[in-house]
Amino acid sequence: MTLNLSTGRLRCHLTHESSLRLSQLDLSDVRWVEATSSPLFGVVANGAHLHAQDKDMLVSRVQLSDEAYARHCVTHLRHAPTGLDILHHLVVYEEEVIETWFEARNGGDAAVLISRLDAVALDLMPAACELLYYTSAWGDEFGSVRQPLRSAFVLETRAGRSSNQHHPWFTLFRAGGGMLSMSVAWSGNWIFRFEPRGGGWRISGGLSDWAFGTTLQPGDAIASPPVIIVLAAGDDLNDISIPYARVGRRCWYPRNALARQLPVEWNHWWSYEDKAIDEDTFRANVDAAAEMGIEVCTLDAGWFGPSDPGTHWYDHRGDWRLVNDARFPSGIRALADYTHAKGLKFGLWCEIEGLGRLAHLAQARPELVARRDGERLGYVCLGNPAAQAWAFETLSRLVDEYALDWVKLDFNLDPGAGCNATGHGHGTGDGLYAHYRGYYRLLERLRDRYPEVIWENCSSGGLRVDLGMLRHTHLTFLSDPDWPEHSLQLFWGATTMLAPDVLLRWTYSEWINGYAPQTFNPRDPNLQPHELDYFIRIGMLGVMGLSQKLPELPAWVRARYAAHLALYQSSVRRFVREADLYRLTEQPKRDGGGDRWAAFQYALPATDEHLLFVFRLPGSMPQRTVRPRALRPDRDYALRWLFDDRSERRSGEQLMRAGIPFDGLRERDSVLLSIQPFSA
Repeated sequence: MTLNLSTGRLRCHLTHESSLRLSQLDLSDVRWVEATSSPLFGVVANGAHLHAQDKDMLVSRVQLSDEAYARHCVTHLRHAPTGLDILHHLVVYEEEVIETWFEARNGGDAAVLISRLDAVALDLMPAACELLYYTSAWGDEFGSVRQPLRSAFVLETRAGRSSNQHHPWFTLFRAGGGMLSMSVAWSGNWIFRFEPRGGGWRISGGLSDWAFGTTLQPGDAIASPPVIIVLAAGDDLNDISIPYARVGRRCWYPRNALARQLPVEWNHWWSYEDKAIDEDTFRANVDAAAEMGIEVCTLDAGWFGPSDPGTHWYDHRGDWRLVNDARFPSGIRALADYTHAKGLKFGLWCEIEGLGRLAHLAQARPELVARRDGERLGYVCLGNPAAQAWAFETLSRLVDEYALDWVKLDFNLDPGAGCNATGHGHGTGDGLYAHYRGYYRLLERLRDRYPEVIWENCSSGGLRVDLGMLRHTHLTFLSDPDWPEHSLQLFWGATTMLAPDVLLRWTYSEWINGYAPQTFNPRDPNLQPHELDYFIRIGMLGVMGLSQKLPELPAWVRARYAAHLALYQSSVRRFVREADLYRLTEQPKRDGGGDRWAAFQYALPATDEHLLFVFRLPGSMPQRTVRPRALRPDRDYALRWLFDDRSERRSGEQLMRAGIPFDGLRERDSVLLSIQPFSA
């Protein structure tokens, strides 16, 4: 029996005979997979490597269902020698996007040791390939590397956070045209292996098998993290990223009314880091925020802990019942009420997983503490159901008592291989796996209980950015630093796997404690309007935020911000929320390398409306021609330079062929250009 799961230009066939086989995976007449040998998935059980082509892996039942935007095939397999029952899932979406994972259940009468879970294992047809992937570290996220694939290669993260070391994503460019991308929807350790095979490549991966092992007792089950596969013709990376974003919006990202609004946020952190924040300072910023048109004010770290002005936030994470009364004598609810009275939403930071060295929680509830070989790891082990219950009660109390509209969830450490303490409900080799499954369950319960609250993902800035986390939170913070070139590099890289409307960035922040590239001073008498516009507009590319001393902004700076915020709210964020994003230039690099111009086009196919952001970076050539995409050649368009008294009429064919020349911009200058169908 062969099932046709094809959508659009993608031809995907699964054959179920005595075994399971991916008999066809083609796109635009390009054959991608060697059907006779592809293992499809992999699981190491009791030291044996099992997969779909294993002679003892037999099909028992097949279920096919049509879902919104997708077809979902579940194949039931049985491996008699180990007693494992495998449920293999393959979901094919409308946009040439595939998702695959499997569940393994011990249906026998003896324990089975599982030491590897590969959600995907495919043998690619012979072809020369180039590999694009991203390196990552704090303040150094989305560093792109493109290189020929010549020998065995491994992409992996072992830090315990998905985006520390590498981001869980890659794209292969095939000689002669064609791209294949994969991303692991997982927030912990992951792996992709590229192994040469007969002129082609075997790609396998999913959960990292480093320091991993779990024992399934009879009746126990475990699921691999999903792997997303995107295929595209040609070599334009936009043809990979747009399907990721479209399916993400339709099927993966959780949404509520406030999240869909994409509210503009102010957060106190960099301007008043920790000890410099108090209730009078926060109220003064709320007053200024309301006047400027900001919609959310978030109280970051510094609000909790012993009532001592010198308390350091990192030491007391976990003691969320303590409010620092020296800084906030009226309490947090009074701040929330004040913010709400001004017509704004109120947000609060909490590192619910974190456990500071001075936190009383470790002594009061030692069973919650994550440990490895007896040593504290600095976090609460959410693999323990008791810890999940504590975290749910704690966050529920914060939302209820403080009337929260927005919760920023941070995680500022690397758990590595994770907890191996006994008595937590997990084994010695699967503590990190259990922690993330527990964290996902916690987030699901919180979203169910508080459906209108925004839950923001943050982890030392951008060290846990992945499609697993973006299925459980509404927004993700991309990085702690936010100087312009860094932000442009991040946005370019992040949008190859995520839609812009889940990416939260602050405009160039004023850092109270200093960091070499963070030199922005809004009170600098030499600051020019075009430079300020450049800083602000980079923040407008996604979900917009600010971290500045609002009451101290010069009047002209505050007015310039207010004008841009009004434009963002009235016009721009509709494009951020709904449009396809095209990167029209190559990736800028934070170190002065890469492309020194950056151009991004938002395109709404239904209405044929477009919005173009163009930035000239330091060290660039003085002129650049930008060619828009996705216009109708036979239609005339009205071009309008926003914040500038200039307009033109051009045909779609002219715009896409000859492009738009930009030759009057200074370094650190920008253009925001509306392209609309012309109507007389």
